[in-house]
Amino acid sequence: MDRRSLYDGLNQLEQDMNKNLEDLVSMKETLLELVEKNATLEMENERLRERIREINEKKSPVLDERQELSESRLNLEKIYEDGFHVCNLLYGSRREQDEPCAFCLDVIYRESKQK
Repeated sequence: MDRRSLYDGLNQLEQDMNKNLEDLVSMKETLLELVEKNATLEMENERLRERIREINEKKSPVLDERQELSESRLNLEKIYEDGFHVCNLLYGSRREQDEPCAFCLDVIYRESKQK
């Protein structure tokens, strides 16, 4: 092997190694970004799970009340949840922006709470 081809081969090897090093640095930076993003998403996911648990715990008493409701009161509750009044003052009219109505809630839950 002559000196020129040996020198050219070493130059090519050096260029290839520099390219591989650049690729390795780029992959390392990308991996670091992914690890950071993954950690952020895991923390957010855990917070969302905790929030869901809190919401479910708050709903639990309501579910107990719902089990005590008669079928007709469950139907009234469904109509109310669909956004309509079930009280005798405004029966059948749409609740503006689904605002709560104390009269409707009294009609739905009145007897079940007195038991």
